[in-house]
Amino acid sequence: MLDVVPPSARSFLHPDLRRRVDAVLDGAIAADRLVGAVILVSVDGNLIHRRAAGFADREAGVPVQDDAIFRLASVSKLFVASAAMALVGQGRLTLDDLVETWLPAFRPWLPDGSPAAITVRQLLTHTAGLSYGFLEAEDGPYHRAGVSDGMDRSGLTLDQNMRRLAAVPLVFTPGTAWNYSLAIDVLGAMIEKASGLTLPEAVRNLVTGPLDLADTGFTIAEPARLAAAYADGAPRPRRMDDVDLIPTMPGLAGVAMDPARAFDPDAFPSGGAGMLGTAGDTLRLLETLRRGGAPIAPEALVAEMGRDQIGGLPVTGWPGWGHGLGFSVLRDPKVAGTPESPGTWRWGGAYGHSWFVDTKEKLSVVAFTNTAFEGMSGGGRFPQDLCRAIYGA
Repeated sequence: MLDVVPPSARSFLHPDLRRRVDAVLDGAIAADRLVGAVILVSVDGNLIHRRAAGFADREAGVPVQDDAIFRLASVSKLFVASAAMALVGQGRLTLDDLVETWLPAFRPWLPDGSPAAITVRQLLTHTAGLSYGFLEAEDGPYHRAGVSDGMDRSGLTLDQNMRRLAAVPLVFTPGTAWNYSLAIDVLGAMIEKASGLTLPEAVRNLVTGPLDLADTGFTIAEPARLAAAYADGAPRPRRMDDVDLIPTMPGLAGVAMDPARAFDPDAFPSGGAGMLGTAGDTLRLLETLRRGGAPIAPEALVAEMGRDQIGGLPVTGWPGWGHGLGFSVLRDPKVAGTPESPGTWRWGGAYGHSWFVDTKEKLSVVAFTNTAFEGMSGGGRFPQDLCRAIYGA
């Protein structure tokens, strides 16, 4: 990890940035909204603030260290999307390839029974017509088909889960709407076919290996460094059970999460939710992409990742945001209610994470917590408070 250097003199970074960030973090922990967190703030390649606070394991009294390993949930999508772009850069995959070219058995149908064609680009932008089980009622089609969202221990293989997913009709014609989904899991299965490797091997060969990200992958080598998982609760977050269901909105099934999945070597590699890693490794990948992508992918392809690809389609739950190839892209800061610059990249993870890259300001921020959903982009108050503190807004 980079050494901490004095705060940048850039105008948007007031000299008391560290104090503001620490006040937000300490306040969230003192108010029992977060259990523990690691915050990294980088400007123009310099790590201007690094802070670990709270507990990795509250019941055992173990404090968070800045090299703590977290269950990444949807932060996994950043790594798998980067692996796909690496294959595109090598000419082994194209953004317009049809899924059925690589996965002949994956041929979902539209609600009217007509066949559908899905491209790599539509998978990366969540415009493929797929969904998640946690976005439907308990008796919804994904639940009836036994589809895994990638955070439980289903006992399925990746191929078995893809076959179940393909048996459910699409929500809409690909390319006509945006819907958060298992698309990156499908992309992970395509990466296996295009690379001739398992998904963990492909991500390691294409992304984490070249960047020397030794602590990020689909299995954990040092279990003692893994932060315990907590869920929002009153009067304080509760420790998650091994088989847990985290409620979201009335009428929806909730998110099935099994923290013990991290220790299961037989759990299928979910491209959208199955990885583990550190805040430092994620920051290094984000900074690699911000600087142009070498040695992972060509600069022109990274520019495509950060371009709003969905032609003005609304991103449900994210007013003012569009979507690039693997993460959201800010269209209108005023509509979104954020101080970030237009074109900012952002995403997070259900176990309590957020990250964003303001390319205009050369600013990269990673905030990993062990509290779902308070620490998640779009899930709790903490990511918004942190963002405002960084900009002094």
